[in-house]
Amino acid sequence: MINEFGAAGIDGSLIQGEQGTQNSDITVREVPGGCLCCAAGLPAQMAINSLLARTRPDRLLIEPTGLGHPQEILQLLQSEHYRAVIDLKATLTLVDARKIQDDRYTQHDTFRQQLEVADVIVASKSDLYTAGDIESLQQFTQLMGLQAAETLMPAVQGNIPLSLLDRPSTFSLSQATESAVVAPAALTKVSTESAAPVLEFPAEGYVSLTNEADGFLSRAWVFRPSLTFDHEQILSLLRSLYVTRLKAVVITDDGIVGVNHLDGVTTEIPLDEAADSRIEIITETGTSLSFSEKDLLACLI
Repeated sequence: MINEFGAAGIDGSLIQGEQGTQNSDITVREVPGGCLCCAAGLPAQMAINSLLARTRPDRLLIEPTGLGHPQEILQLLQSEHYRAVIDLKATLTLVDARKIQDDRYTQHDTFRQQLEVADVIVASKSDLYTAGDIESLQQFTQLMGLQAAETLMPAVQGNIPLSLLDRPSTFSLSQATESAVVAPAALTKVSTESAAPVLEFPAEGYVSLTNEADGFLSRAWVFRPSLTFDHEQILSLLRSLYVTRLKAVVITDDGIVGVNHLDGVTTEIPLDEAADSRIEIITETGTSLSFSEKDLLACLI
């Protein structure tokens, strides 16, 4: 189950598009709009119940948005409603050790909470680190008094020992803040239907979606699958954008392409399939965009 800050939901399309439909052992469910970790918890419950009822998985992996508050989802999973059917295991928090030099991260409540709930801290992208980055992360977590500071695992391309997933969870309900408590009444009113919204395309063939919270703004566009982008034009535009985060799945005249931009690094991968084209950008609130919707539309054939 994947949660995204943006309202469109692109990670699921990237994963399913890369693996195609051949691997039927993996089911991906998205909860877009950054609402997985909200105090009410209803979208999360809907998605979890749907996955448990329809696929009966051996393992459920939950990835909250990087802008989310994980205490809420942990509190939900330890509630009486799920305790009998879910054996909660370790919480893994991925962190780029280079961010420890930036006060915008280390002084941010969400960043700190994600480390506080960790049973294992994964120092991701460790192949890009310089001397001292790991040590800085270790010192920071030790100053925070984190028990996971002793379980810090460097990783490249997300490659970690799968045995980490079987470590026991050390999170207790007493750790949850008052705002994280899920209303018990909500647990009895959950359907097993999908939490993802169904998009209906207007005559122009695309919809625009926005989401804003915690100092960040997301803008996303979803295009009807019959609309095709000029391959060179759309990739040239996406590469030129200066944004905090960009994700896209685009149907072009030269195949389907997945695009991911973070920390000044853009990666592009060919995809086997896509239900539609989706483009999402995330910027800090108040940041002016270097392009317009008109620029996107100009890339359509």
